[in-house]
Amino acid sequence: MRSLPLPLALTARLTPVAVLACAGWALSSGPAAPSAADQRPDRETPTHAASAPSSTAVSKAYTAAPAPCTGVPVATIKSLVPGARTAGKEIPSTDTALRRTCSWNALQGYDYRWLDVSYEVTESDQEAKKEYEQRVGEKSGGGTVPGLGDAAYSVVNLTTEDKQQTREGVVMARISNALVIVTYNGSDFETKKAPGTDEINKGAIKAAKSAVAALQAGGSG
Repeated sequence: MRSLPLPLALTARLTPVAVLACAGWALSSGPAAPSAADQRPDRETPTHAASAPSSTAVSKAYTAAPAPCTGVPVATIKSLVPGARTAGKEIPSTDTALRRTCSWNALQGYDYRWLDVSYEVTESDQEAKKEYEQRVGEKSGGGTVPGLGDAAYSVVNLTTEDKQQTREGVVMARISNALVIVTYNGSDFETKKAPGTDEINKGAIKAAKSAVAALQAGGSG
């Protein structure tokens, strides 16, 4: 099997802990796919039903962010990121009580996949709602995800660098005073094409449902 050169931005993503550590909590608001900072992505809108009804959870239901690397089942990691170390890699945070992120990535053959799961705990439901609405507003073109937390939203983007496509899905969910952000992307370095919108969108939502369930099961840290 011949080796193909990787785009510089993707090569950096495959660099181990040093690059990840520098990324820090920036990943929590949806880590950018390669060249996302330099190019305007084409928005692709997943099809969703109406927004799930809001619950009446009390303020400060959560006081600490859960362990992010155990928020997604091993079977799901194997399915979404073939070849990745299922234990994941937690990203350093300035305040692990309030913000925690775990990443999984792997290049199997020519297929590359990357998954991030982030938790953020705010002071109140109102603060979390404000933050959620702001982030959704910054990622227009997506759709609501019914039945996931108090409110949830997903969006899929396609970027191209050096003729290499990368498709990224981001799911944001609010559960009382906590936020869950999942980013899932992929590329095929042989065909230079990206996985389909439906595959990336469904994968991101599947991981988000597990992450939300893990948060709810843990209760108020």
